[in-house]
Amino acid sequence: MPGARRSVGATGPRSVTISFAGYNRPWAAWIGDRLERRGLAVSYQRWDPPDEMTLTECLRDLLLAPGPVLVVVSEWYFQLGPRGHDEWNGALREVVAAERERFVGVSVTNDAESLPSASTVFAAVGLNTVGEREAERRLLTRLGLPTDTPRDRDTDPEGSRRGPRYPGESPDIWDGVPRRNTRFTGREALLNAAHHALQEAASGAGVVTLNGMSGVGKTQLAAEYAHRFGAEYDVVWWVSADKRVTCRQRLAELAPALGLSTGVEYGERLRAARDALRRGEPYGRWLLILDGADEPDQIWDLVPTGPGHVLITARNPEWGEHNSTLLEVPVYDRTESVAFVRRRAPRLTYEEAVRLAEALEDLPLLLDQTAGWLNDSDMSVEEYIDLLRDGVDQDVVRVSSDFPLAFQTGWSILLNKLRETVPESVDLLRLCTFFAPGAIPVRLVRDLPPDTLPEKLRGLVDDPVRWARAINKLRQYAVVRAAGVGEREVHDSVSDAGLAGAAGDSLYMHRMVHQIVHQDMPSQDHEEFIEVVRRALIEADPGRPTDTRLWPRYAEITPHLKWADVLKSTDPAMHTLVLNCLRYMYLSGEYRAGINLGRRALESWQRLLGETHPRIWDLSYHYSNLMRSVGDYAGTEAIERAAVEHLREERGEQDLEHLRAAGGLAADLRGLGRYEEAYEISRGLLTSFRELLGEQDSRTLNAQNNLAVSLRLLGRYEESLELNRRTLDARRLLLRPRHNWTLSSEINYATDLRLLGRYGEAESLQAQSARIQRTVLGRDNPQTLRADFNLALCLYRSGERGRAGALFTQVLESCERVLGETNPLTMMAAAGQSCFAREHGDIDRARDISEGVVDGYVTMLGEGHPYVSGTRSNHALILRNVGERDQALDVTENALADMGRAVGEAHPWTLGCAINASALRNITGDAQGAAQLSSDTIARATETLGRTHPLTLSARIAHAADLRGLRDTQRAEKAEQEALDDLVTTLGAQHVHTVAARSRNRPYWDFEPSLT
Repeated sequence: MPGARRSVGATGPRSVTISFAGYNRPWAAWIGDRLERRGLAVSYQRWDPPDEMTLTECLRDLLLAPGPVLVVVSEWYFQLGPRGHDEWNGALREVVAAERERFVGVSVTNDAESLPSASTVFAAVGLNTVGEREAERRLLTRLGLPTDTPRDRDTDPEGSRRGPRYPGESPDIWDGVPRRNTRFTGREALLNAAHHALQEAASGAGVVTLNGMSGVGKTQLAAEYAHRFGAEYDVVWWVSADKRVTCRQRLAELAPALGLSTGVEYGERLRAARDALRRGEPYGRWLLILDGADEPDQIWDLVPTGPGHVLITARNPEWGEHNSTLLEVPVYDRTESVAFVRRRAPRLTYEEAVRLAEALEDLPLLLDQTAGWLNDSDMSVEEYIDLLRDGVDQDVVRVSSDFPLAFQTGWSILLNKLRETVPESVDLLRLCTFFAPGAIPVRLVRDLPPDTLPEKLRGLVDDPVRWARAINKLRQYAVVRAAGVGEREVHDSVSDAGLAGAAGDSLYMHRMVHQIVHQDMPSQDHEEFIEVVRRALIEADPGRPTDTRLWPRYAEITPHLKWADVLKSTDPAMHTLVLNCLRYMYLSGEYRAGINLGRRALESWQRLLGETHPRIWDLSYHYSNLMRSVGDYAGTEAIERAAVEHLREERGEQDLEHLRAAGGLAADLRGLGRYEEAYEISRGLLTSFRELLGEQDSRTLNAQNNLAVSLRLLGRYEESLELNRRTLDARRLLLRPRHNWTLSSEINYATDLRLLGRYGEAESLQAQSARIQRTVLGRDNPQTLRADFNLALCLYRSGERGRAGALFTQVLESCERVLGETNPLTMMAAAGQSCFAREHGDIDRARDISEGVVDGYVTMLGEGHPYVSGTRSNHALILRNVGERDQALDVTENALADMGRAVGEAHPWTLGCAINASALRNITGDAQGAAQLSSDTIARATETLGRTHPLTLSARIAHAADLRGLRDTQRAEKAEQEALDDLVTTLGAQHVHTVAARSRNRPYWDFEPSLT
């Protein structure tokens, strides 16, 4: 029928998905309302692509929704996350251009030049430069919908149905709200949580408090809330609420704005305004923002009730006790920090923004002011961060209108206020700065006897009420916040039975707050408070760093040593604490931090105590252990040799300190590949310890363990196995089965079993031990990673390739993450991963890893070291597999010669290199040379390892292949059959090595670096 209204389905889509940046939510809400009035089903998708997903993937995900995808185009849509225009242009051309019928665009930007050039693919129509009627018409036309008047306007011409306000129009009453921050970043979850809490609140209960420390961006968040959700209100009124009198005046000013007839006296106006808000007349949709309301007891009675909403910003969390929903405003997450910095300082790269955010611990105010200064400066980020370590000076920040108060100024004002109200809270705050920023274990101070404390702290620590009041005041102003397990609320009131609450175990202080408070301290307080914290740390020392059960307590203590300046103390108890912490850091794998502490301690103690003080030798021992753990064997040898020579001359060869230093020197020599020297020292040490302390002393067992390591590195696996067995049995009896030294002995014993070809026994012991070590030491402890790596090798040798491969990958990834790519344990794991990848199809990965391993060992150990020769032999096998046979032969021949010079012709490592070299000779046409080499290898291997050792058997199978190359079929078949029979007897008929030999797959040898 002419003139009849057509259904939406006949002329356009039935459903639409609106994709929008959070900043443009008012536009999305208005567009959705316009479409819903015409019968469309609308879904909303806030655009916030995860960093780990590509833009192409995210755009394709939008297409999973039915109907068209309506994109609200603005500069904000393209600024979320670390995405550049190049990535955007590529994704738009790949996805949107191919699906033009599905993507529809409307533009709300005033700066089209800032958009990616390919954003024109949306063919977006502009909405923000026209009135509401024209904007609606353009929207409907772009979607192919009829533009005639919707049914609800026919039946409701006055528009009593209320929907979101057109974004180009302000609420009827809008006053005091700060201008919108065009650099506002992130906080989407907080904004949505605040909106949800207010919308879902019952009438009269819509109060939300944004709570957090100074500089965290509470005011900016409230302002963004007003701009983003202001279209839902008829009244938006901003109140500065830091003082009761100004809050009353500002609320009174609302009365004439609402058109209320009152007298001129502001008390009458205040009552009229609050009554109008309560009744919802003349406006029921109102938003009142109370900014800086840090004293709830002063103004809570001014907070109106009614159908509207109240949003409060405050440092004080006590608003939660006044019928307000409390939302904590934390610092930015790192992604938000980086995005904000790059908007504030476009000249900075992504990596520079990350470093700045990390240095400032993601505090928005500081990010704004420092990034603003950096953007106008030629100074590098690294230089700037170094400058900030000396304090946030007014000369190195730029104050913006978004954060108009400089960080240092704001905190100085706050500290002055605290001094006037609760002065003991400032004393407590200053005391906290002699702990590290972050989590501060204040209970350590409370555990000290009060009579040992300075007078101004004695009353505070000894009086639970004063202590609670001081902490509460700091928390009220968000100077600190509670942190840690065992946190308990603190109250000022005390019942008849005593204190109603007690302070939490620890407090949290932001790094920059910590810095400012520490700088603003009288010298007398500095001298007194630092000694208090030093004593607290000494008393907290458990005294047994080898006990894994006590490691959490050392983990809590060690970060605070620097801030208490413990290295300047001459107190012997403090020296013991430092040494215990170094021992803990060595055993727990905190190598880099331990090396830093050890280096500074050595420099400081040599100045304070003299270069030959007994404590210097204790410190040298622990420092060398840490340096050795990162592969600095030359450096540790110099330190340990000096200690050995001095102690031998001063105290004699049988002095226990001299023997300990000599043990360290032997370990250094092992790291340097000087195994015979290390063996001689280790053998002498074991004899001395047995004579001085007996067989069962833990130091004797340590010497016995170290001698076994020297024997293994010399290729004397049977002797090493026997010593390790005796050490393991003794440690199980003397210590405990789960002691970390006992668990280390299990790794050593399982390693020897594996090297002797007893794969089943090795795998059984190592699997059980690895499970226990993960529980006792943690999955990322270096000893656990060593156990898991040995388990991977056991599984690999036993033929369980799938489980081995997964474990090789896991261990290497963990080592790289925890220890870094150049750590000896990481290099060891990388060598194993490369060998596995070579044999299981990923030859490119194998080559990349292998090249890195060889280069790493050359850098760490130098040419001529057996680890360099061994890993080059491994690399030659990769070159063989990719067809570079001549180069492979050259590499393996050189590796064989170098290994022979390093460890001797009969060493298992040299014999393994010979097996690989004979294979390369064979495939490059030197059958005679291959046969001669494999024959010589059999003779040496039989003498060194025995006729049925897996390495000897590999040489025998290889020799059979070489004989076939010489057409000596009869001898080849005889040698092969004898070797196969021994393989079946030794490893079993179905073992992978036996099966491979039976299939005439020539054996090879993988060099396995080990820790020393």
